[in-house]
Amino acid sequence: MNKATFAGGCFWCMVSAFDNLPGVVEVIAGYTGGSAENPTYEEVSAGGTGHAEAIQVLYDPGKTGYSKLLEVFWHNVDPTVTDRQFCDVGPEYRAEIFYHDREQQRLAEQSKAELALSKPLKEPIVTKITAASAFYPAEEYHQHYYRKNPVRYKYYHYTCGRAQRLKELWGNSSLER
Repeated sequence: MNKATFAGGCFWCMVSAFDNLPGVVEVIAGYTGGSAENPTYEEVSAGGTGHAEAIQVLYDPGKTGYSKLLEVFWHNVDPTVTDRQFCDVGPEYRAEIFYHDREQQRLAEQSKAELALSKPLKEPIVTKITAASAFYPAEEYHQHYYRKNPVRYKYYHYTCGRAQRLKELWGNSSLER
C-alpha cells in the first residue's frame, strides 16, 4: 500500500471525495503540518497548532495512481485561496499537498504546473506542496462522518458553499462526491 496526504478544508468533505475510488483501501481524517503532538480537534480548530485538517489515503498503486489522487484533490478544493476553504476560515482549513517521497513531489508539482498552464481558473493557484510530517488521526466521531451523520453532513456541505464553489471553479469537470 502507498500513502497520500492532502489538506482541503473540512476533512469530512475530503474523506467522502476519496473514499470510494477504485484502489483506495482506507481514508483517515486527521491533522498534519503543525508542531503540536497528538492534537485534538478543539486545539486544531482553535488555531495555534499549525496543523491542518487533512486526510491520509492508503491506496493500492496497482489499482490507482498518485496522479489520479491528485486529480481528485484539485477538483475538490479551491486552489486559489490561502488559509481557508469555502466557509471555513483559518490556516487549519488550508489546501495543501503533503508528499511522502520525491516521486510524489514531482507529480504534485507537475500537476500544479499543468493546472496553471491550462488556465481553467481565473485566479493564481496558491496551494502549497510540502514534505509530509507526522499525521495524527482525528477522533473517532470524525472518521467517515458523511456516513455516520448523512443529514448533518449534507447540510454542512451545502450551506458551507462547497458544492456551489466547486461547480463554479470546475464546471462539469468537478469530481466532487
